[in-house]
Amino acid sequence: MCEIAIRTVGLTRSFGPVLALDDLNLCVPLGALCGLIGPNGAGKTTTLRLLLGLLCPSAGSCEVLGRDPVTCGQEVRCRVGAMVQPCGLYDALCPLENLDYFGRIWRIPAHDRKARAKELLTQMGLWERREENIAEWGRGLRQRLCIARCLMHRPSLLLLDEPYAGLDATAQDNLSQLLVELVTRSGITILLATNNLPAVEAICHTVTVLNDGRTVADEPTDVLCAQDGYPDLEIHGRGISDEVIALLLRRPEVTSARRVDGGVNMKLSGRVDTAPLVSLMIESGVSVCEVRRSEPSLKGTVMTLLSSYTDAYDGKGNGHDS
Repeated sequence: MCEIAIRTVGLTRSFGPVLALDDLNLCVPLGALCGLIGPNGAGKTTTLRLLLGLLCPSAGSCEVLGRDPVTCGQEVRCRVGAMVQPCGLYDALCPLENLDYFGRIWRIPAHDRKARAKELLTQMGLWERREENIAEWGRGLRQRLCIARCLMHRPSLLLLDEPYAGLDATAQDNLSQLLVELVTRSGITILLATNNLPAVEAICHTVTVLNDGRTVADEPTDVLCAQDGYPDLEIHGRGISDEVIALLLRRPEVTSARRVDGGVNMKLSGRVDTAPLVSLMIESGVSVCEVRRSEPSLKGTVMTLLSSYTDAYDGKGNGHDS
């Protein structure tokens, strides 16, 4: 039995002069929850379309559940649940009718369709709302129903494209919990393409970072987060002059200091006591309004990686759109 859900080797896709995906090498184990992140135009959606066999590679290859999507596209799609935008629900149908409709598409027998629809709507917390008009639903409920649609035919793999888009904080947390449960309880593999870095940091086992179609990083999530290095200290207030910043830079625990809107951001040398830095600023005449300290995070690492990438490629004139 193949232990790899997704494997790509040098996967590349061009659209005319635009290189949308460049030499992607991706490995997603069975039963993993993996994040695919990057700014808009980084190549995330192109990657998912290639994995589904909706696009053919310009170069390289990929395997999904042991099959080539180019030559075995229908077989791959029968074993994969895909959520893309828009999510493909019909407002004229209630939740139960939506799932029955897609069950018919998958040629699931009538008795099994009813049982599966009830099982999924219960799992998603939607059974009591099974006959409601979904045209009046908010984004969070629709996303849950869309995931139920993706699961109707019992896929082994879920490909999710920006499932957090438009959700409020509570709905995002609920969705993250649901995805973790699908992996831990049902053994489903999930590739999550999103810009929601806090969610990826919280639930994903590994993270692949794309920018301009190129792989910037591909690491376990904890390893990537640790690359952010040292904590940040951000102090906002009035009267932060160049002289104050110069004083901060003389402190041994401050490795860098730069102005931000209404304050100063400092990179610290480790888990140090920040009270002396606040006192120094107050003694220098700063009226301190807010002090924020942030530990190393995926967001910090990604921002650094993308900044370094932009400097490297823009400086050589090698950047491209995607």
